[in-house]
Amino acid sequence: MAISLYDLVDHWFAQSPTSRAWTVSAILVSLTGILWGLFGRSPVCGKSGAVANGKAPVCPPEQLKDDLATLKDGNGVVNAYTLDREISVPFDVGDVRVSKILVHPIKSCRGISAREWRYTPEGLEHDRKWCIIQQQSRAIITAREVAKMVLITPRIEIDPASPYGGRLFISFPEDSGCETFSVPLYLTEDLLKTWPVIDDCTMFNVYRVQGYVCSSLDCGRSPSDILSQYFEQPVHLMMKGPRVRECPTTLAYPDLKASAMFQDGYPFLVASEESLQEVGRVISAYATHESPEAQIGQLDRERWRDGDIKIERFRPNIVLQGSGVPFAEDMWRQLVIRQRDSSEDEESRTFSLVSKCTRCLLPNVDTVTGTRDAAVPYKVLLKFRRNRDPARMSKPCFGCNAVVGGEGVVSIGDRVEVKEWATGIGV
Repeated sequence: MAISLYDLVDHWFAQSPTSRAWTVSAILVSLTGILWGLFGRSPVCGKSGAVANGKAPVCPPEQLKDDLATLKDGNGVVNAYTLDREISVPFDVGDVRVSKILVHPIKSCRGISAREWRYTPEGLEHDRKWCIIQQQSRAIITAREVAKMVLITPRIEIDPASPYGGRLFISFPEDSGCETFSVPLYLTEDLLKTWPVIDDCTMFNVYRVQGYVCSSLDCGRSPSDILSQYFEQPVHLMMKGPRVRECPTTLAYPDLKASAMFQDGYPFLVASEESLQEVGRVISAYATHESPEAQIGQLDRERWRDGDIKIERFRPNIVLQGSGVPFAEDMWRQLVIRQRDSSEDEESRTFSLVSKCTRCLLPNVDTVTGTRDAAVPYKVLLKFRRNRDPARMSKPCFGCNAVVGGEGVVSIGDRVEVKEWATGIGV
């Protein structure tokens, strides 16, 4: 049936103002899509002359910075990431340096900030070397289940003259009623004969790992008794055993051969200060703008008005600064972390970023108070950091998992060079 122009005009004025507004919005969105299809997907070159592969629009870092600096739609939360664009690579990353080193001796407990630290292919030395398990199920407990774990404070004291190489001291909040105790950093033959072995400890119902139930070097109650009081359930402190725990392969590294301690998946987690700043900016935008688009359930707007979120919540090992581009690490396949006075390109200093780190609710736990936030950062990350990991597109990402080819020392101020770039949506 033919429709005349007069019919269309009559239909237009018969609509309510709200309906007409929705119609105009739909037309504008359609026109935007047409124009984007005609012009937005044409090859765009970065400084290096890298050209888009045609699968998605490409964004030079300079344009990304402009987009992030411009508040759009009146609420400041729609930015370059919502366009699902790829970043053209390679691009100038400036003077990237190691800005922070964090070691977490006991899984899900408070970390240690260091100026320099030794590392092996299984991670920073002593990182996630210990964990806490339920006595009956033998399942590893994390702050996902018991948020106040983050208030347990480990401290490493190196003693070359000791047969144990030193001690790990574990302390608790003053009001907990739990006393400080210590365990050896390394086991001797005598201790191996007395510490019970658990061969079927489970992590996420996926990994089966081996470990030793720890005894204290101090007089008094056992670590199991003290920790059971704090957790209000029977638990053990367990040190990683010698049986190798293999890391899963990734889409980028299908032949990956690597092992880890009690880390979630891989020996290292690398993140950047620029990425953290961008997460904070988006948190603040959602907290300060009143438009319907900026609504997040259970977001404490007053608490998060300034977007001040600490990197410790994300529990990285190596934090970088200097690229000037948020989430630049997404596009780095291999990094060489050089000591300040060194120029050699050794395998032992080459870190391969094997995948992005998909996030859970653990970063919602405040490492200072031990309380879990109902929204931040997880619900905010869901708004703009999904569809970044090819293997788990529904999960939000922050930071990248990494492995290294040898042993060495990493220090604050070490220079970082990009040895190999990723393409598409990154590692």
